[in-house]
Amino acid sequence: MSIQKKTAKGLKPGSYFLIDGEPCRVISIEKSKPGKHGSSKANITAVGFFDRRKRNVIMPADRQVDVPLIDKRSATIIADMGETLSLMDTGEPYETYEVARPTDDEIGPKIQLNAEVEVWDVMGTKVITRVK
Repeated sequence: MSIQKKTAKGLKPGSYFLIDGEPCRVISIEKSKPGKHGSSKANITAVGFFDRRKRNVIMPADRQVDVPLIDKRSATIIADMGETLSLMDTGEPYETYEVARPTDDEIGPKIQLNAEVEVWDVMGTKVITRVK
C-alpha cells in the first residue's frame, strides 16, 4: 500500500486522503483561524472512492493525514467475462489483468471490446474510471 503524509491544511478540493482506511475525494474544506487557546481547525467534507458515502471530519489543520498514491494507466478491454473485464495495459509492461465491471450509469453503457479505458490503481484495487 503506497501512502504519503500531508498536513490537513494542505488538502484541496479534488485531492484524496484516507478516512478510517477508506480513500476519499475532498469535496470542500473550510479552515478556521486559531483562537486564543486553540489551534486552527479544518472542516473537511469528502466522498468515499469505493463506497460513494459522504463523510465529514473536523481536525486540527496541522495534523498529518494519509494520502494514497494513485497510479493512473491506460488499458484496452480485450475480453468481457460477465461481471469482470480482462484488460491489457497499453503502457510498457503490456500486462493483462482482470477488473470488476463498473456499475456506474455513466461508464457502464460505454463498455465494449477494444475500447480504451483509464484505470486507477488505488491501494491495490484497480478500478475503471472512464472510457476514452
